[in-house]
Amino acid sequence: MKKNMLKSRLNKGETVCGPFCKIQDPAIVEIAALSGFDFVIIDMEHGPYSIESLQNMIRAAEARDIIPVVRVTENSETLILRTLDVGAKCIQVPQICTKEDADKLVKATKFYPKGERGMCRYVRAAEYTNISAINHFGKANDDITTIIHIEGMEGISNLEEIVQVDGIDVIFLGPYDLSQSCGVPGEVNNPKVVDAMKGAVKIAQKYGKYIGTFTETPEKAKMWRNIGVQYISYAVDVGIIMNSFKQITGQISS
Repeated sequence: MKKNMLKSRLNKGETVCGPFCKIQDPAIVEIAALSGFDFVIIDMEHGPYSIESLQNMIRAAEARDIIPVVRVTENSETLILRTLDVGAKCIQVPQICTKEDADKLVKATKFYPKGERGMCRYVRAAEYTNISAINHFGKANDDITTIIHIEGMEGISNLEEIVQVDGIDVIFLGPYDLSQSCGVPGEVNNPKVVDAMKGAVKIAQKYGKYIGTFTETPEKAKMWRNIGVQYISYAVDVGIIMNSFKQITGQISS
């Protein structure tokens, strides 16, 4: 299996950028790679993916040397296990609100002694036993990047405790769900939302955690990069296509 380049690039101080993907065709992953994005987030939470289609998206990413990140639907031990077994090395988990949520996640993503991930080497993650048991179970912990979504004021309030959980690598701030929690649903540029996010960035930086967020314009991506965000999720494949199509049809009809 290919080395997890997300963690190594973040460790070098690089800023990385990539879109969420809801389209199940592996071609969208190839297009993202050929366009120069660093990663794709394969979105199981809001997208129609099965474990089987997820596996093929990961294969496409590896073939084109783009980092595959998987956002699962929930903080579920079984779902996380299956996602890791098909070869995901970067896992993104929504709605982490407490230290207990973060502890549960780490247990699901790590083998002993750091966690309780179910052991099986007859899976794609171990190259179907081509990787020895000792190497697979011994090295997998260091090769997994665990990304948590902070999406509400409960998570913001508990962030100081959450970021101290060993095994959490990236704090991802979800502006849309956070806007709802702030009482201004959809207003991601509202000062209530932006101020809460900026405060969260400072806490994450204090404890040496990488920070991620979602943006929809290059200007906002640059703004958050300048604030210290290194993991930038830029828009969604379907939205990017829609905007491009509208721009074309608008120009033709004008």
